[in-house]
Amino acid sequence: MEKLNLFFAQIKDISFWQRLFHWRKIRNLSYDAYEELRALSKELDNNRENIDKLRNRITEISTRNENLSQKIKDIEITSARKDAQVEELNGRMREHSGTINELTKKVSAFEASKEDNVRNYNENIARLNQTKESFETERRKLNEVRLQEAAEHFEAMKRQWAEHETDVKNTIIRICDFNHVNYVDKVPFKGNPDNTIEISGEYIIFDAKSPASDDLANFPLYIKSQTESLKKYAAQDNVKKSIFLVVPTNTINVLKQLTYRMGDYDVFVITKDSLEPVILSLKKIEEYDLADKLSPVDRDSICRIIGKFAHTAKRRIQVDQFFSNEFIDIVLKSQKDLPEDLQKQVIEFEKSEKLNPPTEKRAKIISIDELQKKSEEIKAETQIRKLTAPEAGEE
Repeated sequence: MEKLNLFFAQIKDISFWQRLFHWRKIRNLSYDAYEELRALSKELDNNRENIDKLRNRITEISTRNENLSQKIKDIEITSARKDAQVEELNGRMREHSGTINELTKKVSAFEASKEDNVRNYNENIARLNQTKESFETERRKLNEVRLQEAAEHFEAMKRQWAEHETDVKNTIIRICDFNHVNYVDKVPFKGNPDNTIEISGEYIIFDAKSPASDDLANFPLYIKSQTESLKKYAAQDNVKKSIFLVVPTNTINVLKQLTYRMGDYDVFVITKDSLEPVILSLKKIEEYDLADKLSPVDRDSICRIIGKFAHTAKRRIQVDQFFSNEFIDIVLKSQKDLPEDLQKQVIEFEKSEKLNPPTEKRAKIISIDELQKKSEEIKAETQIRKLTAPEAGEE
């Protein structure tokens, strides 16, 4: 800047003689001034760039300052909220402090009564233990008595079972002697049944069966197996197809099945108490001697009843066959004539229907009284509903 000022000062005051004789000096000074001007210009450009940078920096700082100001406002709002929460928590703490004080008083009262409670508890436990010991002693005594009674009961049962075969044989012989029935000591067919009696030329077998041990759980299976082994007697000539197994009276309650239909023969489980009525019932056959001793009136009555049964059975079969054909024809027509959408609906209803006719239980007689009662109920129902019931003899 010094050279440039000096150059402009000399140029401003230069005279004619100085231009003529000192121009070289002035020209050299102009070169130095020019270099100094270039340096100043460059420095000016740099200062402008720095000013732009500073302006950008100021803008950035202003933006950041605004963000910081917004954050400070948010923090102040959050701080105010926190202060409100702290105040609310302080209020709750004051409430809880009152509750804690109240609970502290209760704990103190409980601690004061704890010793009395512990003392009462120990006294009650002592009395309970004493009562428990007395109860255990009584229970042991009672168990001993029950075990003794059970042992005596089982001993009596075993004695009864051991003597069952002999007892049954003596009872049958006594009944046969008193009622004039032939007791067969040695049977004329293959095998050796326990007891056999003869009525009207038929041999009737009474086999005595008793449990092999105190456990009656397997006794029903044992009786079932014995019914199958009696086939060797039923296959003999002149042996009645009704065979009796005589069991002890105190075992009958464990047998759920007392009649076995074995196809070619039947097996009936009875007790010793049932021997006399069974033998007397069988003896009734001897009084008739089949049809030879029947009077003509009795013979006609029997034939009339059998004929009526035969006609009724055939007529029922004929009616059932007629209605079966009619029902089949109706089903075929419904499948053929009904529209397809109705057929689908009919099939859905058919799937939902179920018929449960009365089941026939084995070894149970169909009661004629029940059938008559049911018939009267149906007749009364038809009269109430004003339906016409078919009279006897009408078709």
